[in-house]
Amino acid sequence: MSDEQWFYCLKHGTVEPPEGCRAADRLGPYPDRETAARALEIARERTEAADAADREWAERGARPRGD
Repeated sequence: MSDEQWFYCLKHGTVEPPEGCRAADRLGPYPDRETAARALEIARERTEAADAADREWAERGARPRGD
């Protein structure tokens, strides 16, 4: 496995190595350029999953699963 790290720059819409824009303008690190290029898609998928979990929690209340 490589120690390489890649980032997605929100300011420029590009993939960059660690020596890039400031951290506040980036997503990552990601293990490779290809994954970093999908950063916005990954963020959207994670947000959708978190939203679904929030909806599920709200629908069942604070009861544990299986109750």
